[in-house]
Amino acid sequence: MSIAAPASSSSPIQAYGQDTPQKLFRARSRDWAAQAALRHKKKGIWASTSWSEYFERAGAIGMALHGLGLQRGEAIAILSENRPEWLYADLGAQCMGILSTGIYPTSSPEQVQYVLQDAGVRVLFVENQEQYDKVLTVRGHCPALQRIVITDLKGLRDLADPMATPFELFLAQGQALAATDPQRFDAAIDASRPEDIAFLVYTSGTTGAPKGAMVSNRNLMFQINSVQQYLQLQPLDRTLSFLPLCHIAERMSTAYNPLAQGQTVHFPENAGTVFNDVREVAPHVIFGPPRFWEKMYSQVTLYMQDALPVARKVYSQVLAEGAAMAQARLDGRPITGWRATRYAWQQKLVLSNLRSFLGLQNIKTAMTGAAPVPPDLLRWYMAVGIDLLEAFGMTETCGFCTSMPANRIRIGTAGVCAQGTEIRLGADDEVLVRGPNVFAGYWKLPEKTRETIDADGWLHTGDCGTIDADGFLSIKDRLKDIIITSGGKNITPSNIENHLKFSPYIADAVVVGEGRHYLTCLVMLDQDNVAKFAQDRQVPYTDYASMTRAPEVLALIQAELAQVNTRLARVEQIKDFRIIAQLLTAEDDELTPTMKLKRKVMASKYATVIASMYATT
Repeated sequence: MSIAAPASSSSPIQAYGQDTPQKLFRARSRDWAAQAALRHKKKGIWASTSWSEYFERAGAIGMALHGLGLQRGEAIAILSENRPEWLYADLGAQCMGILSTGIYPTSSPEQVQYVLQDAGVRVLFVENQEQYDKVLTVRGHCPALQRIVITDLKGLRDLADPMATPFELFLAQGQALAATDPQRFDAAIDASRPEDIAFLVYTSGTTGAPKGAMVSNRNLMFQINSVQQYLQLQPLDRTLSFLPLCHIAERMSTAYNPLAQGQTVHFPENAGTVFNDVREVAPHVIFGPPRFWEKMYSQVTLYMQDALPVARKVYSQVLAEGAAMAQARLDGRPITGWRATRYAWQQKLVLSNLRSFLGLQNIKTAMTGAAPVPPDLLRWYMAVGIDLLEAFGMTETCGFCTSMPANRIRIGTAGVCAQGTEIRLGADDEVLVRGPNVFAGYWKLPEKTRETIDADGWLHTGDCGTIDADGFLSIKDRLKDIIITSGGKNITPSNIENHLKFSPYIADAVVVGEGRHYLTCLVMLDQDNVAKFAQDRQVPYTDYASMTRAPEVLALIQAELAQVNTRLARVEQIKDFRIIAQLLTAEDDELTPTMKLKRKVMASKYATVIASMYATT
């Protein structure tokens, strides 16, 4: 089955009168010169950057790179948390025709070295001493590296390193060059072409060495032109940049979607303040992985456990009514009359306060993706008056590939494909994609590119799924992750894991059972919520590991699994579990930089633990 009509693969793509994102960036800096483009929280105070300032600073960085002798097609890299300087370096380089790539701040020195070597990086932008120290240990193995630009000099004030330059000084050098050669930056932008590679995105490398996905200007312009299909925003509407900018979804949301609709991007002070910053900013749009939305749901669930009985009763009643109203919408049954009026009052008196508690009182578009989403989570958000819309995409599709129409929500699917693209199912129900959003291939890996994009231009995603008669795509699982039991049953583990992760006490889970008689799972606790459970019940523990061994905690997780099993077919039910005794972070091999458990790494590292769940008695 194939849906939608593709755009011509060779036709130029224009968005808002421009054919490259660099030209559009320049046009927006003039059209919206005084509007706030970026806001960054420093020491509790928000500092604003206008569109004209944004463009000027990006231009200065571009000129400074030119001053170092960088040519079109050469590369820079950025090793930093999200902040305005990330974008100045990224877009400044792209405007000069220089490739840019992001490196996850949680990367090890060895991972940093790999990207620097593979991309031939000549200039590396680092955020602070922590990231600078990583580079020091590997730069001797990176012969192309010429300069390290440091944003935050805390702890490095007396640094004497001829290769290192403070970001402010680098910026000033570029501003001086721009003053003496004011046409250079504009000329570089004019020279940009749709077929040029804008940046590289390195995949997580869970099945081998990371691959540099080449994203072209044409890919970006198609996506910028498609924004109105899933976002309806006005200039100065607020968004929050908190996912790693190395990830394609955040890169699009922070750097390129604003070129379409002019939203103001806010950068949190640090990763630990995100939920407080959501409340303070009250954004109009948020894209977050399921784990982000699960955390918000857990906050409400645990808060209500401590609320007065009358408050719990009101919440339960209003939530039940909201769930009924949401189901009526899903079924296409409009609710009118007294019931609709009563629900409107409940929204105003109860649910509006709940949304304000979460910082979602202004939300126009709430989106999720990048991982399977528990259907119960989507239903809960609908019940409280927020349509959490699923989308599907990947690095190789330059982000957005399908999205949920706000007026045709179909839970259990990732929506319909972007206009101008095609989606069909191949062998083993693999999802195939063709269109201008398909990336240009893997950096210096033509064989891998041919394995991924076939001769007819179809991108093989590696995901299996279904497409219904109305064109709604459902992703079942990664083809390589499907479990075949000893009885020959095919199990999609992500569906089971979705149910488990809806529990406020389970942060993540990995279902195992390949070639076995039954399924078991490894569980990663939600530390904050389980710690509160233990404290409320005076469960003694000394550290995280001891908490995972507490009988009361084991009984808690057993009860959560038992509840999930009631909703699963017998062959899908979990017969045993083990709690991971180590508190994992993105620096650990078990987690991707976007905090997803790596199935194969878990199976290997915890092989003995898994075997214990299948030991004969």
